[in-house]
Amino acid sequence: MQEFDQTVTIGATVPTGFELTAAEEVQEKLDATARVSKNRGRIYFDITTDKLAKVHHLKSLDNLFVVVKEYDNYQFKDTKEEVELDWLELAAKLPWTNALEVWKLNNSIRKRKGRRKRANPTKSDQCGNVSTSCTDTVLSDPEELWVDLEALEVKENQRDVSPQPENDSEEDKLSEIQDQESGVMPLKFRVTCNRAGDKHCFTSNDAARDFGGAVQEFFQWKADMTKFDVEVLLNIHNNEVVIGIALTVESLHRRNITHFGPTTLRSTLAYGMLRLCKPQVSDVIVDPMCGTGAIPLEGAMEWQNSFFLAGDNNGIAVSRSVNNIKHILKRTHDGGSSSGLPLDIVQWDLCNLPMRSSSVDIIITDMPFGKRMGSKKKNWELYPLCLREMARVCKPGTGKAVLLTQDKKCFSKAMLQMGGLWRKSHTVWVNVGGLHAGVFVLKRTAVVFGSTSEDVTEPHTATEPQKENTEDASL
Repeated sequence: MQEFDQTVTIGATVPTGFELTAAEEVQEKLDATARVSKNRGRIYFDITTDKLAKVHHLKSLDNLFVVVKEYDNYQFKDTKEEVELDWLELAAKLPWTNALEVWKLNNSIRKRKGRRKRANPTKSDQCGNVSTSCTDTVLSDPEELWVDLEALEVKENQRDVSPQPENDSEEDKLSEIQDQESGVMPLKFRVTCNRAGDKHCFTSNDAARDFGGAVQEFFQWKADMTKFDVEVLLNIHNNEVVIGIALTVESLHRRNITHFGPTTLRSTLAYGMLRLCKPQVSDVIVDPMCGTGAIPLEGAMEWQNSFFLAGDNNGIAVSRSVNNIKHILKRTHDGGSSSGLPLDIVQWDLCNLPMRSSSVDIIITDMPFGKRMGSKKKNWELYPLCLREMARVCKPGTGKAVLLTQDKKCFSKAMLQMGGLWRKSHTVWVNVGGLHAGVFVLKRTAVVFGSTSEDVTEPHTATEPQKENTEDASL
């Protein structure tokens, strides 16, 4: 297949809250300006098709798709019947050709890289960090429903409603693409709909079913929910509508981790946290609660002129981290690289780190939320001790910490106790598995450890009655 060189619009899902961080990476590595969607968790950018392979190597992006058409202010009809007819007309007049050419080019790129066996996608992979348990009237939680179009029956009185394409050559080109890809067999497809807004007269199910039927009517493709060739995306946010074709089979965050734990952090979220740190050459970066090693692995692969030290008090977690490192080293060795990773893994007590005081430039970690790991009660004691020990090893005046937690009450209480040692710079609010969490960016004050009341004695922890009252208030 001859590659073509033209400008196309690429859409990408990113960890919710890290849209601007992802846009910075796109600008830095592709020299392209990304715009953030009104719907959180998505960005769009224009590239020439010769850069398509580079897009797959971006670390901030979860899922990719090529945009067929964008509508900033789509005027939906007032009734379901009118909307259904509207979808039929829309499918017939959309400019599908260039998007399908990009889809073909993307397939050839993936084949050259060695296509991995396709795993059945999970709901979390497809919708990123957005919960799918929303109702149609909730604006902040977009719906995502997969519709089995094999059960679709197009009514007889609607078959003649769909108009002919505006340009006959468009349909001829599309037929040619189909013939090249699958010979005499029609392509298989499915429609995935993401919808947010409370002023629609239809549900995600309705939109996917009706638009899917229109696509099937126009292309004569065969619907298949699991063994599809083409995934058509219909993204609706209030009056903003984006139609696209998926370029990723599974989320790009599944790139480094092979041994998972109960709370393994997504690689894309780990990368976003690392970019907030702005690591510099020769920086010593520590993850004191590394779990399966998602953060230090991501950092060691991207910032190879810094040194990463990670550890955990759980031996099983340390073993998983070691196995993940071995997997990466084997993969890089098989790819022809003989270099290692600037990374060490240690089993330690995070409240008594085996490190000299004022020896660390950056501390970055995913703290226990108190749900699947630990408990809210334990966090009341753990968080102040953690911040105290982090302050000891971090360089006064220049040190930084980037900490992820959903237990905001415990963290705020710990920060009040350690106010002389840490100052909060800013917070990035993110969605982690449906939980509203914060990435807190802290700066180490110039106060020398051992000279304040916070670090001379053990940090004060809440009494049992205080903890019980706080826990009751959070219920």
